[in-house]
Amino acid sequence: MTDRGGQLYITTPTVESDVLSRPRGFRVFLKLENLQPPGSFKIRGISHLCQKAVKEKGCTHLYCASGGNAGLATAYVAQRLNLKCTVVLPESTPPFVADKLKEMGATVLIHGKVWDEANEHAQKLAQNPDAQFVPPFDHPVIWEGHGSMIKEAAEQMPSRPDVIVTCVGGGGLLNGVVIGMKSVGWQDVPIIAMETVGADCFNKSVVAGQIITLPGITSVAVCLGAKAVNEHTFRLYRDKTANIISVAVPDKEAVKACLRFADDHRFIVEPACGATLSCIYSDVIPQLQSEGRLGKVNSALVIVCGGAGVSLDLLYKWKKQFDL
Repeated sequence: MTDRGGQLYITTPTVESDVLSRPRGFRVFLKLENLQPPGSFKIRGISHLCQKAVKEKGCTHLYCASGGNAGLATAYVAQRLNLKCTVVLPESTPPFVADKLKEMGATVLIHGKVWDEANEHAQKLAQNPDAQFVPPFDHPVIWEGHGSMIKEAAEQMPSRPDVIVTCVGGGGLLNGVVIGMKSVGWQDVPIIAMETVGADCFNKSVVAGQIITLPGITSVAVCLGAKAVNEHTFRLYRDKTANIISVAVPDKEAVKACLRFADDHRFIVEPACGATLSCIYSDVIPQLQSEGRLGKVNSALVIVCGGAGVSLDLLYKWKKQFDL
């Protein structure tokens, strides 16, 4: 247990990666959000929202719909604050994630084929006055909490980066990164927002010039699996509030990046995080520079968002699936 006003996430390190920097000709800094207690950056924004709900309205029961990481963060917060917790999972969630949630004391319900259907069900359940619905990404208080990672990175890095690389699913992480960048005066630094094909609702929206809803999620990166990006995220791009460059890569590139990162840094991360890392492992940055979409890069800050929905067995399965 902890004091209900205390910080529930850890200050993660930002480390320079020699093994990634040397072959690429610029310095690569890794913000290691995979080290957060529940396994991902989600704990930052979700703990911020939940602690605020306890303080302001006496909330005693948390409800969340999640393919993994948001649910784990919510269950962790509930455990630390002695709250009840119900997590609704889509059918696509790996069984070991459900097991982890149960071990943390959460009630687990399975509903719907994709996250959107699970989310709708969780919202219906969270109607009682003592409840707090915890959206995985679509809430300004959550975005505000995520912004803390950039404030930390600004204190940990020797100078500001020339580009920030992150992934985008529903948009909560990207929104938080933009908030954090503004708070430290980095608002003009370009952001490369990575997705996988089959979970690329933001990229498709960028191409179409309007928000596009995917018919379904076909990518193995299920944690990027929102069928439509948050409206605020799309406005950040459309209104040029932030310099966001959208890139989508095949699942194979994301999984390959996960495998290489495991070899290089002894960490295993989800394909959603692999999408981010593929920007560094592949030729995305040189390609963007050749197209005139990105200037000179002397240093890059890479958000290693982590992810608990991964195991050695799953990595091996994906390795075989994509013939890597």
